Amino acid sequence: MRQVRAEQAKSRVPGMSGPHPQRGSSFYDRPRMSERYGQRRHGGVASPNTVMEEPALLRELGAVTGLDVLDLGCGDADLGRILLEAGCRSYLGVDGSGAMVERARARLRGSVGRVEHADMEDFTASPAGFDLVVSRLALHYVDDVAPVLASALRWLRPGGRMVFTVPHPVLTCHDARSASGRPRQDWVVDDYFASGPRQREWMGEPVTWHHRTVEDYVRALHGAGFSLTALRECAPHRESFEGNEEEYARRRRVPLFLLLAGARTG
Repeated sequence: MRQVRAEQAKSRVPGMSGPHPQRGSSFYDRPRMSERYGQRRHGGVASPNTVMEEPALLRELGAVTGLDVLDLGCGDADLGRILLEAGCRSYLGVDGSGAMVERARARLRGSVGRVEHADMEDFTASPAGFDLVVSRLALHYVDDVAPVLASALRWLRPGGRMVFTVPHPVLTCHDARSASGRPRQDWVVDDYFASGPRQREWMGEPVTWHHRTVEDYVRALHGAGFSLTALRECAPHRESFEGNEEEYARRRRVPLFLLLAGARTG
C-alpha cells in the first residue's frame, strides 16, 4: 500500500476532495441519512445488497456457531442479528456514525450483541480476541486500509478469518450517476488504475469513496499478513430475485461488489 499512497501523492485523482477527505461515518450522521440507508439497504429484490452481496457473504462465512465476531463499520448491525441467530457466541459491532449506532443497538436489543461507537481507524481491541473479523461495505470509506487490516490480524486468534466486501472497483473508479433517475443500463469505467479518493453522489448527497483496484485490495491483505482464501464478485443467482427476470438480467451485466477473505495462519 505504500506504493499506492505514494502514487496518490504525485498526482491529483479526478474527484479528489483534498488531502484530508471527510470520514465516511459523518456521511451517515447527516439528517435522515440513516433512514434513507435503511430503505435502500432493506429494499428486497430491488436492493443489490440483498440479492447479490449478502448471499455471497453468508456463503463465504459458512457456519459461525461458537465464534466470537467483530464487525467493523457495522451500520445497522443487521449482519449481527443474522450471525447471532446462526449461533455465534458473541458479536461486537463498531461504527463511527452515532445515528447508525442507535439503529444497531435497537436492532440487537434483547440479544448478547454489543455495539461500540468508534471509527474503525481508531478502534482498539485486545489481541487474539476474535475468531472472525468482518467488514461489510465500509472499507471504501477508509483512506488507508493497511493499518485497519493489520489491526484486524492482531485481533484474530490463530486460524481466524477476515472477510470483507466493498463496492466493486469498476464502480468506485467513476461517478456512476444516472442523469435520468431511472435504473442504470450502462456503466463507465474511467481512470481505473488511479487509486485514491473520488467524490461522487450517493443517496442524493456528495460523499468520498476511496477507489482501489482489485490488485490493491489483494496486496493490502497480503501486506497485513493474511493468506488470501477467497475472492468473489458476488454474481447474482436467479433464485434470489423472486421471479423478477428483468432485474436478474440487469444485475448480471456488471459486477457491483467485491468480496475478499484472508486467514491468519500464524
